[in-house]
Amino acid sequence: MIVCRLCGSSAMAGVVDLGATPPCELFLTADRLDQPEQTFPLHLRVCTDCWLAQLPPLITPEDTFTEYAYFSSYSTSWVEHARRFVDGLTLFPDSFVVEVASNDGYLLQHVAERGVRCLGIEPSANVGAAAVEKGVPTLTEFLSPEVGRRVREEHGPADVVVANNVYAHIPDVVGFTQGLRALVADDGVVSIEVQHLLTLMELNQYDTIYHEHFQYYTVASAQRALASGGLTLVDVELLPTHGGSIRLWARPEGEPSSRVADVLEREKAAGLHDISGYVNFAARVAKVRRDLLRFLIDAAEAGKTVVGYGAPGKGNTLLNHCGIRPDLLAYTVDRNPYKHGRFTPGGRIPILPPESIEADKPDYVLVLPWNLRDELVEQLSHVRDWGGRLVFPIPRLEVVE
Repeated sequence: MIVCRLCGSSAMAGVVDLGATPPCELFLTADRLDQPEQTFPLHLRVCTDCWLAQLPPLITPEDTFTEYAYFSSYSTSWVEHARRFVDGLTLFPDSFVVEVASNDGYLLQHVAERGVRCLGIEPSANVGAAAVEKGVPTLTEFLSPEVGRRVREEHGPADVVVANNVYAHIPDVVGFTQGLRALVADDGVVSIEVQHLLTLMELNQYDTIYHEHFQYYTVASAQRALASGGLTLVDVELLPTHGGSIRLWARPEGEPSSRVADVLEREKAAGLHDISGYVNFAARVAKVRRDLLRFLIDAAEAGKTVVGYGAPGKGNTLLNHCGIRPDLLAYTVDRNPYKHGRFTPGGRIPILPPESIEADKPDYVLVLPWNLRDELVEQLSHVRDWGGRLVFPIPRLEVVE
């Protein structure tokens, strides 16, 4: 029986079933192309008691994050987003900032540049090593209550604890939150950024459903998750990142701001605090799939070439759900050299350097990291030089003229 990982209820309702796919970040090397891949069901459910949307924990964080393919610094806009965040913090010479899932030091580098003491906690040794090269002290660990207490004992309590793009990635929500509480000072603050289920549902962003995301938050479910570990949600910001995110501000004690009440009301009006907001999502997902496949098939039959831009995890959910193979998408490109010469999981589409697009001059470029639209429209402006066009599959199929 599947039970809710937050409240333990067995009252789970299906939201959308995307079939069975390989883990989206396990990119294949050439010598693995003749070997089988393990697949896991990708069925999103919502708990009708606490309204946490979630996937069963079919893979472990260790399966994904011991060696990780994603380096945050390859996104110019994300590094700039982190810089602006740090600029907005009130930091003093004796402040201490800890980031959980600190990746390659994309955020803490801006803290270190100010001469403020900081520490990254990053489970992936390969990306953590890149942070150390930037001058960011990094501990290779998964956060747990025990690790949080140990860091506090060794370094002192943190004035600011940051946890960006990680709160969805941990199956033990309560234990992870307890770890955050162990890190932060009694008068400190925790900042968490995570995709907002409200925009995921409203804008058909189903490709962000993949195995390393164990849950998807509304402010209501996040408020309950924070409380489970001893933290109080005191404020919230709505952000455009990742297609629509929430920045949660939490403290050991405090009262929620009026912005928390405002967002809770928006969620309630959208039906996300009862079952009504979830019932038609699967039908909208099916339309995205049909429209994209129809476009790719028509392009192939017309002799047009289509390649991809980006090899993000979300792209692999989309490609595998649609059953897209190299006959419909010749290859995709990515700025991350780690992925060059590898193949997407499931569809086994080759991943090449970005320069391949200019060399081949395809008719269409399918943009898989659609959440970076503004950044990528500028990066790919040269595609117009030969009459090529960009294609965005989410929230609906759009061919940019």
